[in-house]
Amino acid sequence: MSYSLDMPLDDVGTRRRPELGTPRSAEIFTRIITHGPVSRLDIGRLTGLSQAKVTKTVNPLIEGGYVTVGEHAEHSFPGRPVRPLSVVPRSMIAIGVKVNQDEIFAVTVSLGNEVLGSTRRRLKSHDPDSTVDAIVTSVRSLIAQLGGDAASIAGVGVSVSGDIDSSTGLVRHSPLLGWSHFALGERLAAELPLPITVENDVRALAKSEQWFGAGRDAESFAIITIGAGIGCGIYVNDDVVVGAHGVAGEIGHLPLASSDALCVCGRRGCVEAVASSRAIRDAVSLEHGDPELTLAGVIRLAHEGDPAAVAAFERAGTAIGAAVAATVNLFGPEVVVIAGEGVMDYDLYERRFREEFLAHAFGAAANCRLVVQRHTFTDWARGAAVAALREAITASTAATGE
Repeated sequence: MSYSLDMPLDDVGTRRRPELGTPRSAEIFTRIITHGPVSRLDIGRLTGLSQAKVTKTVNPLIEGGYVTVGEHAEHSFPGRPVRPLSVVPRSMIAIGVKVNQDEIFAVTVSLGNEVLGSTRRRLKSHDPDSTVDAIVTSVRSLIAQLGGDAASIAGVGVSVSGDIDSSTGLVRHSPLLGWSHFALGERLAAELPLPITVENDVRALAKSEQWFGAGRDAESFAIITIGAGIGCGIYVNDDVVVGAHGVAGEIGHLPLASSDALCVCGRRGCVEAVASSRAIRDAVSLEHGDPELTLAGVIRLAHEGDPAAVAAFERAGTAIGAAVAATVNLFGPEVVVIAGEGVMDYDLYERRFREEFLAHAFGAAANCRLVVQRHTFTDWARGAAVAALREAITASTAATGE
């Protein structure tokens, strides 16, 4: 594989990583990232640590340039000024890449959740070799945009739909891309001088929401994504659920639809078989005998009251509502975020969704807060970057051996 981009990579990611020592130290650093500016006193309350222990943990982060003490004192009570702690946003940077069927989105994100750069690249083919080539070219382009800040890059996160083994970077199976047992992480590591994190796209988005979004202050939440696929990320017990075998939250493949609905995974009756954008488009296209009908055309027909289009969206709302009810019944989240590009059309299936959800949510599980939130592909790529930042912090903790 060759590249025309002429740029030195020797200094990329050379900045020393924070030596956090223990998971508790990583927790304090993460609290500052997600809730800063925050005082040492508040950190102590949140973690149960003494002020002396908090200070001992925070001082190396200050000395290393990762955390700064607020210039302006605040007063929590008379006579005791509080100087809040904040992260230095560009002390750690990650590049995040979202892989889709026909294009990739890549962004550069700081610890302060600022998007520093972005790029979008069409894919002539989504076969593994072409996709790796496009990812590497995009990453190199974003590195070049950073200039001297490239020394602070902590890693590259890549998010892909499907069954992903994030511990090894293996894409076990991605029906959307048609990949099976592809060592994406290994291939990228051979091309880029940076730590590589490969993650399921919805889990990566959940990690971003837990740090910076609707799940930041929730003890538990689920994020349901609607679009080319139907996915679910689950946050409970202080972590995003991965599952013993790397699979969790696959509500798109719950058998809640009609058994004659064929899913891209090869099974029948999956939620995704009637509720994904492709499934809705294909169903209406078949009814109208128009193979050229686009999703935008289907949406227009639904708004005009076309029976086939209306019925397709109602089937989708029914399946999604039942799937979300099953999710809240299983673990009772505080918040459920309905997200993804498909929420642009939420008005077309909201009624059926809510009816089905309320019909099947058990008892107090129905009291969870429902938040509808559109995510762009930049947000998906940001999720991959956050996954890389989180992995860098975890790796730094493990590297100390404490």
